[in-house]
Amino acid sequence: MVSASAPRAAQVPASGDGPRPGAGGDGRAAGGDGGPPGARWLDAGEREAWLSLVRVMIRLPPQLDAQLEREAGVNLFEYSILAMLSEQPDRTLRMSRLAAVTNASPSRLSHAARHLEGRGWIRRESDPGDGRGVRAVLTPEGHELVADAAPGHVATVRALVFDALSPSQVRALLEVNERILLRVDPEGISDPGRLLENPEPTAPVAEPTTRRRPGREGER
Repeated sequence: MVSASAPRAAQVPASGDGPRPGAGGDGRAAGGDGGPPGARWLDAGEREAWLSLVRVMIRLPPQLDAQLEREAGVNLFEYSILAMLSEQPDRTLRMSRLAAVTNASPSRLSHAARHLEGRGWIRRESDPGDGRGVRAVLTPEGHELVADAAPGHVATVRALVFDALSPSQVRALLEVNERILLRVDPEGISDPGRLLENPEPTAPVAEPTTRRRPGREGER
């Protein structure tokens, strides 16, 4: 977890007491063992903030997973798929867009879709707007699952995150997240709101002579 900061001998101590013995004032170890020249190591405050963020990323998802699996029989990724479909006007999304907004590889999404389809919560079909593509459709049973699971999921999110924050801290959290997202997702691919602002075309085109069967790797 310290890969973003200097090698152990060159790190500025998190306590803020100054450089470790043998390290230069810029946080690099004396004798040239602090990494490549000009490396921008994290200072004490940055390192503490980074490790805190890493701990949240490690600890929070499993707890959200556990609650959903216990109460709804799905994990967080599967719930995200169902919830994303439920927010679309026609409860439908092309698999390629669903993969983008959930940050999933085609193989991971296909595996999850097979499981959800086997439970009767979604179905996959050829995209009428592009016969080469496949889209996922939320079934009435899947929509009922989302409606039943949402209160427990939201209660867990509130208990683990928002109950620990003041209103001003919530606003600060949003601002920090948005600034980071400008770096890690500059095109806003993961923003669900963009799906509603830019809906997929629904105009039908001529059906192809051969169709790709849903469930294969590389669904589009």
